[in-house]
Amino acid sequence: MEHVDPISLGPWIPSLRPTPFQGSGSMRLWSLFLLPLLCLPARVRSEDYADATVIVRGSETIASTSDEFVCATIDWWPPEKCNYDQCPWERASVLNLDLTNPLLAKAIQAFSPLRIRVGGSLQDQVLYGTPNLGLPCDPFTKVSSGLFGFSQGCITLERWDDINDMFLKTGAVVTFGLNALRGRQQTRKGVWGGPWNSSNAREFIEYTVLKNYPIDSWEFGNELSGSGVGASVSAEQYGKDLVELQTIISELYGDSNKPLVVAPGGFYDQKWFAQLLDVSGPNVLNAMTHHIYNLGAGNDPQVPNRILNPQYLSRTSDTFRSLQLTIQRHGPWSAPWVGESGGAYNSGSRLVSNTFLNSFWYLDQLGQSAKYDTKVYCRQTLIGGNYGLLDTETFVPNPDYYSALLWHQLMGTGVLSVDISGSSYLRAYVHCAKQKGGVTLLLLNLHRTMGFMVSVRNDLNVNLAEGQGIRRDSAFVHGLKRTVSWVGSKASDGFSKREEYHLSSKDGNPFARTMLLNGAPLELTEDGGIPSLYPVEVSVNSPIYVAPLTIAFVVFPDFEAEACGR
Repeated sequence: MEHVDPISLGPWIPSLRPTPFQGSGSMRLWSLFLLPLLCLPARVRSEDYADATVIVRGSETIASTSDEFVCATIDWWPPEKCNYDQCPWERASVLNLDLTNPLLAKAIQAFSPLRIRVGGSLQDQVLYGTPNLGLPCDPFTKVSSGLFGFSQGCITLERWDDINDMFLKTGAVVTFGLNALRGRQQTRKGVWGGPWNSSNAREFIEYTVLKNYPIDSWEFGNELSGSGVGASVSAEQYGKDLVELQTIISELYGDSNKPLVVAPGGFYDQKWFAQLLDVSGPNVLNAMTHHIYNLGAGNDPQVPNRILNPQYLSRTSDTFRSLQLTIQRHGPWSAPWVGESGGAYNSGSRLVSNTFLNSFWYLDQLGQSAKYDTKVYCRQTLIGGNYGLLDTETFVPNPDYYSALLWHQLMGTGVLSVDISGSSYLRAYVHCAKQKGGVTLLLLNLHRTMGFMVSVRNDLNVNLAEGQGIRRDSAFVHGLKRTVSWVGSKASDGFSKREEYHLSSKDGNPFARTMLLNGAPLELTEDGGIPSLYPVEVSVNSPIYVAPLTIAFVVFPDFEAEACGR
């Protein structure tokens, strides 16, 4: 059994002010990381690191994502949305976001494409300013008696045109969330009944079709599933309404380029989700969207420690696994999506969500969810609140933006199984490489003081009858033949290279707003563009050093993985 010191971020947050790493040992390790990476293994003292082995099982994929797996949201919250004596939304709403800001366009275009989900808590209070609305098309106002403390709000068709102009120019793939409470009545506290009034939504969709705006998917409702958040609707009624929505979309689009229908955009409730599939029936609901906020409230001081607790992070696997099984049993025509996930709820954590530290949670979520066939993972938010990929005021990318971009550029759709020996604080995920042969390995070192020297092996050459203990996901098997070549059955010629992308925080401070790539800060270019993300090339036979509290993407272009087309 491994022995590790408890992880604590106490030295950094005693007065809610981030400070650099404490202790000469930690600083020595971070100084080492800034040396040329090829020299690192020879410079690291034995007491500073532990050995670990990753075995990649490349004969078949265990799951797959979509090409637009990485997704970000644009919400409806007005500037008056406040939590914990702060109001972090400013002008980041669907209704008031500066769509002409050049940084916004460049940030979206860098993904080529980025999926954007338009939706959020106020979605089910949104009216669409179509000719037959019959009401003034006014924005949200604070109303104590309204859901979430706000009145209904309206989006004009002119604003919808402007938004779509931005989407078209940036190549975004769009998921738009519809108001699913229209026409219903509150029957008791938190519970709404009656059929959906689809007339306003139908006119809005019809206008969208006439303008030829390429909506990829229409999402029905936000957090109305199960017991709901603020409001709930029964699965039986919701299923009937989904049939109506699918009928509307089929009528307006015909058979060509018909968007997907996705729902319910809420927190996972197994019985409710299963009943929704049963009631709506085959080929109505193309994807099941669920939300994840597993780190607690935005003002919870334990958020940083939860991010670095491997057992805590792994809990969401139960949700991913259960939803995958529910879809397999009740609606195999559908697919799991994470429609919204911000880590800490109520606008995120002011001290954590926009820092380097948050990337451990974010990338681990992408890796975990992908293993259970999740096709899309939408981060709350692209901009807005404390958890935006972009800063709400300046539009400058936060660290998680670059984590998302690297995932999108390096991790392909095929998900591979991986076995790992060593500490549970080293997390590993492997996908087929993006747009090339081989595989991409993601390594997350959650340990505050311990580095890891990682050897990567191909299961083609592993003898599972002898050797050390290997952790195979959550199970344990034994054995490893250490003398094999990582490439598989072919001998390495000694000249093959791998590509490494090491991510760390500025000054060794996990609460830094600046991320380093291979020791260099990730900053906008002189002309205000998104910087190119370049790797360092390393001999393929050398181990990978992953320093404490750092992240590494490692691409093996020549890795023998039959499932990846080689």
